[in-house]
Amino acid sequence: MKRVRHLLLIWIDAAMARSAIVFMDNWSRVERAYRRPLSRLTLRLKFVFYPLLACAAVGWLAWDWSHERSLGAVEDAIFDKVVRWRPWQPAPSGRVVVVEIDECSIAHFRSRGEGGWPWNRQRHADLLDALDRGGIGAVGYDVLFVDPSPDDPQGDATLDAMAEGGASRFMFASIRLHRDYDEGALLHMVDAPGAFAVVRPPRDNPQVAMQLPYGKHLARHSALVNVTRNEDGVLRDIPLREDVGDWALASLPLQLAIAAGAHVRQPPAASVRPNWRRDSRLPHVSAADLLEGGSAICRDAGSKMPALRGKVALVGYTASGLNDAKPTPVDPVMPGVEVLAEATEALVAGSAIRMPPTWLKYLLAGALVLLTAFAFWRGEPHEDVDSVFVATNLLLLLAAFVGLTFFAFFFDIFASLAFVSLCFGLCRMYAGIQRGRAIGNADYRVEYDANRHPWLAMARLRFVPDPALDAKAAKRRRREYRRRLRRFLYAGCDAVMIEGVVERKSWLHDILDDLMVLVWKGSDQADAHAIAQRDLDALYQHLNDQDDRLDTDGSVRVCVVAAAIDDGRDDSQRGERLRLRELLGQDLNDPAEWPLSASNTFFRTDAGSTGEPPCATS
Repeated sequence: MKRVRHLLLIWIDAAMARSAIVFMDNWSRVERAYRRPLSRLTLRLKFVFYPLLACAAVGWLAWDWSHERSLGAVEDAIFDKVVRWRPWQPAPSGRVVVVEIDECSIAHFRSRGEGGWPWNRQRHADLLDALDRGGIGAVGYDVLFVDPSPDDPQGDATLDAMAEGGASRFMFASIRLHRDYDEGALLHMVDAPGAFAVVRPPRDNPQVAMQLPYGKHLARHSALVNVTRNEDGVLRDIPLREDVGDWALASLPLQLAIAAGAHVRQPPAASVRPNWRRDSRLPHVSAADLLEGGSAICRDAGSKMPALRGKVALVGYTASGLNDAKPTPVDPVMPGVEVLAEATEALVAGSAIRMPPTWLKYLLAGALVLLTAFAFWRGEPHEDVDSVFVATNLLLLLAAFVGLTFFAFFFDIFASLAFVSLCFGLCRMYAGIQRGRAIGNADYRVEYDANRHPWLAMARLRFVPDPALDAKAAKRRRREYRRRLRRFLYAGCDAVMIEGVVERKSWLHDILDDLMVLVWKGSDQADAHAIAQRDLDALYQHLNDQDDRLDTDGSVRVCVVAAAIDDGRDDSQRGERLRLRELLGQDLNDPAEWPLSASNTFFRTDAGSTGEPPCATS
């Protein structure tokens, strides 16, 4: 049995090895089918691609800002995630209390034979009286009393009298009807409850269609409870006013905040975004507990009711069967009275979430795109650009969470980063094509054929900083040399670079960090020398044609060797041919080297009888 298992494993291993070879050979054909055309494209565009991409990206941002603003449309969904994922939620100020007509309160009076929902007007008046006796500062009643009760005229009168006595401290719900009904409305803005002029002096007095409470004083002390959902159906921002011509109608949270003495700018903002909480709810008290003089009807026997003196109370039903649920970022079925209470809390406690203007998001995206394109255009090492990009994303992500958690400030950097990541990916792909061709990857350029190009020339390059430079300056100049060299090779030349023999963070990096070998191929010795000299001359010009010349802070040393490559037909005799590994070893080991110059004529054509050309000499 053991032998069978062993043979089976051998067979599986061999089958996988064969399958891997077949797959990679065929997949290489697929990759070369598109990578080699892209490589030829990079030879034409060179580094112009990056400014072109930056211009296209910034142009799209400008177009999107003036049209659909799709970059800003992502913000709502991202806000919902961040507000739920933040590590801490702000505690409520305690200045706003929700008085809930819950299942327990309705069941309590039903059990006493006094009817279920809807309650009579007298009971609502008694609830207001209980709040008034508790020293409440202001009350917003999120129950719409549209018509007088035919069975309880005395209760209607009592409730209207409570509205008169409470004056602006007691506010009741009204509804703004659709604008299509304004034309036939009898009410004008100058007489509408809670109306104020946005333009002073107002130039018009338009008609307005509203559904007001039945009583004179109830209607006079009413405010809007309309809410507006976002396009995805989630309610994130609560309206503070409804504009009609040069006028506006105040919402219930706005009126309550003014009654509570909160500082509200004039004219008030169109909406407010509460600091939505999922776990730390506003203080709640059941209506039955208040109506029964504070007895523990719906709360735990040992718990205390929230203090009411000087507070702002929102009264409304939270019973699930009454169908007043609103989808919010933290609760898909949040009762409407809690929504209004959160908006009131945001105004009274000053905890509203502040958001920067939308144009700042586009400005950030544009700046990051330009910075990304500039980094790739300069020829910065891809691993360094990757690290900077990741660090920048993490920093902005941290700033977004910290701002929302501790400062009630939400800056949606996520849509900007998503757009920049797309541009970064394109830059990274283009740089990968440039690098693939520069290092001689067969997916990007034709494989080396020793029969067509039997001669190879190799150059070992290293930068020697001026001894007068300190360690930091020398390190900076060496990095600048490698950046310019990389940019020269990525732009396209005949050389193939052998780079990264020692990884940047390897323990040998400090010893071999200047390792760079360039290889040229030629049909004969003179051809290989001419091609190498042409590229080295161009490299010198590239390294020194900028304002900050490398020659002033150091020199580039070169060691060049050339030989015909062994074709495998004379393994036993070295003759005039050297194997590639021997040529590479000679180039790396030879101590002789010469400074790179404008005309690099340090090639010997007389290789000698041994066929081992010495290092570059002049």
